[in-house]
Amino acid sequence: MKNKTLLITGGTGSFGNAVLNRFLHTDHFSEIRVFSRDEKKQEDQRRRLSHPKVKFYIGDVRDPQSLESAVRGVDYIFHAAALKQVPSCEFFPVEAAKTNVLGTENVLEAAIRNNVKNVVVLSTDKAVYPINAMGISKALMEKVLVAKSRNAGNTIISGTRYGNVMASRGSVIPLFVDQIKSKQSLTLTDPNMTRFMMTLEDAVDLVLFAFENANPGDMFVQKAPAATVEVLAKALLEMYKSNSELKVIGTRHGEKLYESLLTREEKIKAEDMGEYYRIPADNRDLNYANYFSEGEVDMSNVEDYHSHNTERLDVEGMKKLLLKLDFIREDLK
Repeated sequence: MKNKTLLITGGTGSFGNAVLNRFLHTDHFSEIRVFSRDEKKQEDQRRRLSHPKVKFYIGDVRDPQSLESAVRGVDYIFHAAALKQVPSCEFFPVEAAKTNVLGTENVLEAAIRNNVKNVVVLSTDKAVYPINAMGISKALMEKVLVAKSRNAGNTIISGTRYGNVMASRGSVIPLFVDQIKSKQSLTLTDPNMTRFMMTLEDAVDLVLFAFENANPGDMFVQKAPAATVEVLAKALLEMYKSNSELKVIGTRHGEKLYESLLTREEKIKAEDMGEYYRIPADNRDLNYANYFSEGEVDMSNVEDYHSHNTERLDVEGMKKLLLKLDFIREDLK
């Protein structure tokens, strides 16, 4: 990746900042372009980083024309721009479709036109067996990336799917910390709700793994531990030596009891690569089943890979993982 140009769509978000922190002071990438629509966040980021390697482009993935100049001359793209909040996507599903589905198509078309070497599209566990508008839009986004990968010329298009990124913007950990500091009760939707737990560093590692190992249309998943919301809350209370109470407020719009990273259909064909699963694209053409001749492998004995059946963290395990977060370590000093 030396002397290469990287573009991050949605580059002012949590993932974009993690990528910049990883590569800014290395010889990886001679130029990193941040593409987003929020000039205030770009200005804050520009002032904070003050680095000649980082270039800023104002635009929206919904607008193909605004992407064109940002993509020209780029070697690699991390496509992170998305609408991600479950409740807001529930109330504005068309907006979710415009950004997550049509916006992704615009990014991939621009990449193919400009001979970008490699594009990694960021997806989410909510795209698996989706029950909310955010997950449905991300599931359709995954179908778009697989379809585009079939006729992308020299551009390799792949995706990564990950669970709850700890302390990312809008996640529950900063909320719990704020509630602890202000001596409020911690508001739990459902104590038994489980979520995969990943750090932002894990998310960056997963995308880099995809860059290095992807075939067109591949989807990559990290084997991640999970924890209940109650275990997470109790771990934070112990770390901050707080006696705040836990208050159950009920499930929000469109939330699941647990999340899945692989469907059982994907689990059957997934390649185990140690810390990761690779899900190869289905590259059959439209004529693959002119008549029914052969059944699928028996799937009745296969279970999807979800946050109820992965490695489960207890309070002590959760505390160790929380200590990987910079802002938690700084707080506890």
